[in-house]
Amino acid sequence: MKEQPITIETRPLYRTLARVALPIALQSLIASSLNLVDSLMVGSLGEAELAAVGLSSQLFFLHWGVMFGFASGSAAFFAQFWGTQDMANIKRVLGFAVAFSFGVGFLFFVPAMFFPESVLRIFTDIPEAIVLGKGYVRIASISFLTVSITIPCTAALRATQQTKLPLFISMFVFSSNTLLNYLLIFGKLGLPAMGVNGAATATMISRGIELILILYVIFGRKNIIAGKLKEYFHWNRMLAARVMRSALPVTVNETMWSLGMVTYNAFYGRMGITEFASVQASMTINTLFIMAIFSLGDALLILVGQRIGMGQFDYAFELTKRLLRIGVFVGIGSGILLILTAKPIIGLFNFSPDGQRYAIYILVIYGAMMWLKLYNGLNIIGTFRCGGDTKYAMFLEVGSVWLIGVPLVYIGVFYLDIPVYFVVLMAQAEEIVKGFFCRSRFRSKKWINSLIQGID
Repeated sequence: MKEQPITIETRPLYRTLARVALPIALQSLIASSLNLVDSLMVGSLGEAELAAVGLSSQLFFLHWGVMFGFASGSAAFFAQFWGTQDMANIKRVLGFAVAFSFGVGFLFFVPAMFFPESVLRIFTDIPEAIVLGKGYVRIASISFLTVSITIPCTAALRATQQTKLPLFISMFVFSSNTLLNYLLIFGKLGLPAMGVNGAATATMISRGIELILILYVIFGRKNIIAGKLKEYFHWNRMLAARVMRSALPVTVNETMWSLGMVTYNAFYGRMGITEFASVQASMTINTLFIMAIFSLGDALLILVGQRIGMGQFDYAFELTKRLLRIGVFVGIGSGILLILTAKPIIGLFNFSPDGQRYAIYILVIYGAMMWLKLYNGLNIIGTFRCGGDTKYAMFLEVGSVWLIGVPLVYIGVFYLDIPVYFVVLMAQAEEIVKGFFCRSRFRSKKWINSLIQGID
């Protein structure tokens, strides 16, 4: 008997995406927009200050990658348990994720607090950037501990389809961060003008506020993921082993990817203040576009993971196919918009003519590659992870960055006498290779696996 084709109804899908993905997209857009405003504030002080903050932020970017990786791996369990309404195991996974993340956060906190100058020397040999940036690293180091708690909690709220709560928290936190940046960087309302250190202080305070609000939303308002302390730390060996087996490759994936991006920036940081400042500004603007549309990856993980948890494997495959198609079209439109707005946005920065020209060319490259970057990201962040195919995703992502991207950027910086935007163009080769493997793996259906089968 011939099987009936699976139909994904368009209107219900778009309504679900609006409910799940739109708040995540708005949250990312708010964060990226205010980060752009922060960069403009620091950039108004000069290229050296912008470069110093950019280099100082590399350790925080690396830490965020580790946190995002483990939270993303855990989110697949949240989503699949949510498909069976198993709140007890959702709380156990959350407790395990917070414990692991806080331990990693402490390992980052110690060198940042006590050896900031040594940390900065890993990323640059520019004395001015090290002098300006060491205070930033030390002051903002407290955020390593706070985000270690907020990131897993946010992942649990999203996976249980409570995406509006993190959105409202982010709106308040990032708005507060921007206001504090303005007051502390420039010394308004009688406060001292702290420059780069003011930006770090604003970050530290804002992350503290974020933690307080997350804990209030969950425990103060008796959220569905709230419980007694023992409920979060009452995991058994099987659950811990399952989570580690799935989440650890994602953590390694994001850590090594973040380290690859940090390595790119360390290489760019050797090209000069103007070159690095142009890359930093371009990346901030690109993030404004890419992070918002990457919310589709989070939505894919949540929605498809829920279907896999319910045992609807064929439906999960067809739903993923539809979401990937939507992602490609969104990526093309966003890329065109980025290219068209590159010149006026870069004009807001206090750049030299060379710095402006470099940044505009880099944004054109990012815009042209956005559709492919989004397709790859949706597969790795959403498709493969929601089905527990995390080892394949890890090898593909890490291999593309370290075997293709990093060597090409190294050659471009240290052996070829070419402008920085050509080096950035060389780095895009990793996305092309990654795209071929992503398409092949998706069509094989080997990524569809139940993570929760057999867990009590």
